[in-house]
Amino acid sequence: MRSTSDTIAAIGLAIGGALGMAGTFVGSDALRETLWTIDGVGIVVAAALLTMKYQRLGNDLVAAGFLTFLAGESLLLAGNAAGLQASVPSYAGGIALWAAGLVMVSAQGTFALWMRLTAFVAAVLFAVSVLMILWGAPLLPTSSPLPALGYPLLVLTFIGWIWTLLKSVR
Repeated sequence: MRSTSDTIAAIGLAIGGALGMAGTFVGSDALRETLWTIDGVGIVVAAALLTMKYQRLGNDLVAAGFLTFLAGESLLLAGNAAGLQASVPSYAGGIALWAAGLVMVSAQGTFALWMRLTAFVAAVLFAVSVLMILWGAPLLPTSSPLPALGYPLLVLTFIGWIWTLLKSVR
């Protein structure tokens, strides 16, 4: 039987993935900030529940990865209301923690190989984006090709995590 926590985590990841991607493409600052705030709360809730799940299962590295990802998402949430340009410092810190969390979650064979690969490639793209920001590149959260190339891979990873949560019932 699927736990309520797994269902809520899956919903949080789905909301996070959908609204996060949608926020990247909207033109209105207020709408983008609203979508990203709702997205961020969904991801924080999901990551908190996944931290607890994998810690209870004794998979400390995966649990710590989800906790690290949660910390990164919290930094992103903190910068949302500031607007794109003003959010860059918290954005850089947030995606740096995303990258670390994704690598930690994917370091063991807990998830299918394709999920671990999408997470790892997203982590590399986010890490490169952080380094570019730190070295003065004028990147915003909506800049393309980086960091924008990492978002679809992150959402694909979320889809895999959702699938893992929901398939465990069968």
